[in-house]
This record gives sequence, structure tokens and C-alpha cells, in this order.
Amino acid sequence: MSLIRAEKLNLYYGNFHALINVNLSIEEKRITAIIGPSGCGKSTLLRTFNRMNDLIETVHIDGSIIINNENIFSKTTDIDSLRRKVGMVFQRPNPFPLSVYENIAFGLKIHKIAKTRNELEHTVEQGLKSVLLWDQLKDKLKTSALNLTLEQAQRLCIARLIAVKPEILLMDEPCSALDPIATMHIEELMLELKKNYTIVIVTHNMQQAARVSDDTGFMLLGKLIEFNKAEKIFTNPDKKETEDYITGRYG
Repeated sequence: MSLIRAEKLNLYYGNFHALINVNLSIEEKRITAIIGPSGCGKSTLLRTFNRMNDLIETVHIDGSIIINNENIFSKTTDIDSLRRKVGMVFQRPNPFPLSVYENIAFGLKIHKIAKTRNELEHTVEQGLKSVLLWDQLKDKLKTSALNLTLEQAQRLCIARLIAVKPEILLMDEPCSALDPIATMHIEELMLELKKNYTIVIVTHNMQQAARVSDDTGFMLLGKLIEFNKAEKIFTNPDKKETEDYITGRYG
């Protein structure tokens, strides 16, 4: 079932046409990877799904993005609610300069999700368990999250998102700061999380996209050149530009 649809999506940074007539349909509870060379519009596309590009003054957008049958560019859209439903994990882990516990409790308090202390503690515990951090950190909940390893910090950031009950997880190069072993662990976590969440990942790592994604889109110069099942994209793409990129002749 299609959860996210981009229809005739165009985005401009001032006079620069960054996304050109993008049409895309993303199914729920699958991992969709967006690949392509640097500067092709991958991260810009990802940030349209929770309207983070709104934070840039020169941005102008035409077209629509439909999530759960609602156009997120509608004047009636509640941006805070949208960003709670569509959370983002960034390239480098960005835990708050607070304790491990308070990192996860922060969103619960802001959105008034947990009404009692017991509910708050239970949700924090479940959040850490969901990213396989509970056993490592259950005795360190009061320590600063800034003392965590990069992998632990990235898992904590994912747990912080999950705690506020999103539907969609956007991941912008989530393993770019991690070593190969930590990357493997995060990929394993992503495969587990897709049982409950729709995941869209931007990555320069084609091997990673091939390993974890169900569907893959290839972007070039602001255009979505090809979108299909990952196996099709990586073994028998329809477009020459896609084949050139996959085989290393471009990018």
C-alpha cells in the first residue's frame, strides 16, 4: 500500500531548480533507498517528506506530497504533528546534551505522550529495547548521552524518534560516520524496524542500498531517473544512466 506519494514535485533554491518533476510512490513497512551522486537532490527530496526544507528562506516548492492521503503542503497541515509522524535521523548522531534517559523522555514530555512517571519510564525502556540498547545502558540512564559511542548515539537518536510513535523514519546517510561493524549493526536494526515502520534512506553506499532496501530510486541532476524493486535496479536497470552509475562509469 502506498504511504507516500510525490506528484510533479519541483523544488527551487532561489533560481536553482533542485528537484525536477519528481513522481514517486513509497509503500509502507518497506525500506526505500534513494541513491545517486553528490548534489543530485537525494537529501533535498528526503527533507521534503517532513518539510524540513521550509527552514530555508529561498526554497519554493510546486507539486504535492501525499502522506496518508493528505497533501502535506496544505495550509491546514500541522507541521509539528507532521514531524512527529515523519521523523529524521541525520548523518552524524545528534544526541541532546542531556542524560540518556532525558534524551528519550524529551519528546514524550513535549508532545505530552506519557502522562505519568511510570508511563514515562516504561516508554523510555521500550524505546531503548527497540534499538537493542537497554542491556547496555539500563545502568547508565543518568549519564550524559554525549559519552556514548557513535553507534550507541545513533541508536539512541533512533530510539528518541520511535518514542513519539512515528509512522515513517527518514535516514540521511545514517551510517556515514560509523565504522563497518557499527554500520552492519545499524543495517540489521533497520531490517528489524521495517516490521513496524516505513523507512526511507539516502545513501552514497550502493552496497548498503542493495543489502537493506526493498525498493530503490536513482537520482541524477535533480531528476528521479528510475525507481523500481532493488533487485531490478541493481541487476537489470531499465535506464542507461542507472546502469552507468551502478557499474561505476558515472559518479
